[in-house]
Amino acid sequence: MHEGELPLALTMGDPAGIGPEITAGAWRAIRHGAGHFAVIGDAQAIGQYDVPVREIDTIAQAAGVFADAVPVLPVSLPVPPTPGQPDSRNAGAITASIARAVELARTGQAAAVVTCPISKIVLKNAGFPYPGHTEYLAALCDVSGAEVMMLACPELRVVPVTIHVSLRRALDELDTAGIIAATRTTHAALRRDFGIASPRIAIAGLNPHAGESGSMGTEEQTVIAPALEALRADGMDISGPWPPDTMFTPAARARYDVAMCMYHDQALIPLKTIDMTQGVNITLGLPIIRTSPDHGTAFDIAGRGVADPSSLVAALRMAMQMAEHRNRS
Repeated sequence: MHEGELPLALTMGDPAGIGPEITAGAWRAIRHGAGHFAVIGDAQAIGQYDVPVREIDTIAQAAGVFADAVPVLPVSLPVPPTPGQPDSRNAGAITASIARAVELARTGQAAAVVTCPISKIVLKNAGFPYPGHTEYLAALCDVSGAEVMMLACPELRVVPVTIHVSLRRALDELDTAGIIAATRTTHAALRRDFGIASPRIAIAGLNPHAGESGSMGTEEQTVIAPALEALRADGMDISGPWPPDTMFTPAARARYDVAMCMYHDQALIPLKTIDMTQGVNITLGLPIIRTSPDHGTAFDIAGRGVADPSSLVAALRMAMQMAEHRNRS
């Protein structure tokens, strides 16, 4: 069933979170369907959720294992994980899992990287120098500064131009060049990885009512409008700046393929409100495909057997679809 297909490389995330549980749930959901994955992590952490687990030596062996057990490329944990009790002593293993997955994708052994949730504070306490997954993946791929974060569900795609910084800092960092760069990267990804030949891109305003002709802020005129002109000169189908409070209604969403937002919450609040269960985090601008569930480690429910694997399943399936589109292009 999986012969000839490249596997997805699934990282373990924080082993004290819900990563092991949703990994087990995702395997149950897709084991008899198209595609397969190998986990880079701790076999025992996954096996406690009543699924068969088999350690493998190479990711190529995952195809022959997947129908019967979760294939695991083992990563040694310094401290046995306790659900709900994260331990920074495992930070090195968590980041090693991500690095190994990226290596497998960059060398053509994996079709894509799918990442389980990490805890930024757990890694930060261990000296991890990156704000989150997105920036670390860019560094591993030698494209720091080119990374763009997209969140997607069946009814909406959003891209925040500024990402993991405070709102005050985001306002200081937002500039015309950043909007142009993020939009160009998004446009290219929609064509290559999503199969959209002529993407329709909506640009959000920054201020209430998109500035109301300057009476509620002038960034739409001084920062955003020049970006729109440059992008239209590239031949892109660009609209905006849209008033942020009305651009996410069903009627508005039907008019574009992606919304470019000016800061983190402007993008993520509508996406998570519309469909957090099927939400997927995607890193654009990398030489590899990377997706992730659109939720965190959920330490508060880890180990209780109640974690919903739907977002991870959606991330795995989206990675498969993106890989298919990229192979055709």
